[in-house]
Amino acid sequence: MTAQILKTPEVDLAYDVHGPLPTTDGRPPLLMIGQPMDASGFRALTSYFPERTVITYDPRGLGRSTRKDGRVDHAPRTQAADVRALIEALGAGPVEMFASSGGAVTALALVAAYPDGVTTLVAHEPPVIPLLPDARAAERARAGVRDAYEEKGWGAGMAAFIVMTSWQGEFTDDYFAQPAPDPAAFGMPTEDDGSRDDPLLSDRSWAVSGYRPDADALTAAPTRVVIAVGEESGDTFTGRTSVATAELLGQRVTVFPSHHGGFLDGESGYAGQPEAFARKLREVLDNVH
Repeated sequence: MTAQILKTPEVDLAYDVHGPLPTTDGRPPLLMIGQPMDASGFRALTSYFPERTVITYDPRGLGRSTRKDGRVDHAPRTQAADVRALIEALGAGPVEMFASSGGAVTALALVAAYPDGVTTLVAHEPPVIPLLPDARAAERARAGVRDAYEEKGWGAGMAAFIVMTSWQGEFTDDYFAQPAPDPAAFGMPTEDDGSRDDPLLSDRSWAVSGYRPDADALTAAPTRVVIAVGEESGDTFTGRTSVATAELLGQRVTVFPSHHGGFLDGESGYAGQPEAFARKLREVLDNVH
């Protein structure tokens, strides 16, 4: 692996190249992106693609990527322009892409705006609220996470986030009638460290979850777009947004092993099944070769 920096007027983007460039296997590079997760979250998944040249990166303002634009918000179209600049800097032509969570939202914005940059996109569980039938209730639930974080800190915010993202089905009155969750019950700290800049729990990433994919642009693009969902996600928030995104594009979701973080190993918190996940991803990518 070689770590590199792409300097642009607005950000110094850190990225890692796993394998040779140009590639030696006749395949384009496989670019893996997340949000707010940085490149470190793809360590396990990358290890199961030793035959491929894999590129990972830290989105602007996250991990090692340093912003110079004076902003703290995270917006899909801005991130998409960064990824486009990275693809161009690689000089390896269009890439194949696996994108997870907020990274899947960025990837959908990328394909809509720059359709020639990606040959195949596997978009795994994009959390796009506007596509839900209960979008307004989902926005209220999202605001509840932000409020818990603002009022009591990271532990309270993270506990509220876990409750929101594990809720099955639409956000009903029963959801909002619940008492505030106890952070300790989830193994989270109860003390407040005073920070309020977490990209997941604050409102800094609301443009990500508030993004509405451009169905016309995506269906017109030459890119093969595959919407993926974890088999354990069921009727949870991101399970439902995945199904809604697939339906928007006139397709059915492709089911992957495990859950929202199914490609993670035990070193990354809630462990998934990275080997089985990689096997499924290889199967999906190889389907067109």
